[in-house]
Amino acid sequence: MRAETKRLILRPWEDRDLDPFFALNSDPDVMRFFPAPFTRDETAAYMARVASFAETGFGFQAVEEKASGDLVGVVGMAPVKPEMPSAPAVEIGWRLAKHHWGKGYASEAANGWLVYGFETMALPEILAFTFVGNQPSRRVMERLGMTRDPADDFEHPGIAAGHKLRAHVLYRLKSDAFRQRAARG
Repeated sequence: MRAETKRLILRPWEDRDLDPFFALNSDPDVMRFFPAPFTRDETAAYMARVASFAETGFGFQAVEEKASGDLVGVVGMAPVKPEMPSAPAVEIGWRLAKHHWGKGYASEAANGWLVYGFETMALPEILAFTFVGNQPSRRVMERLGMTRDPADDFEHPGIAAGHKLRAHVLYRLKSDAFRQRAARG
């Protein structure tokens, strides 16, 4: 998908994205809700792995600021991994460079993906999940109109038992709720 919002370009990864994306992935503040920052090799492997949009209709793509051309971060959608309690489903997620926090970019880019997911792919529902203490991401989920039922919260199976980041919250957005919200403006 290549799309534009008011202030952003959502696009496939390019070679020029590796250095700024590695800077984002190695920033301890950005990665505080992940088990560990990414190395440069892990960042490159992640870019290659999540760039699967052309084959599947899903992917986590680069988000570029129109005004500056800066890489803001990554936003996208993917099928939920089979080992996750909410599978099968589609998840949306984001990760932004610290100097782009607080500008509304996560919500703006994620909304572009929601439009694509509900209008183009005709998905019935899109999920988002994060560590229970990740208040910034939870606020984005709520701004997007996503709702949480505490009964859906879970222990992330990809994070070791006893790890401080294992407890996760799950938010949902149904296509009908998205359309109603969009109609209200």
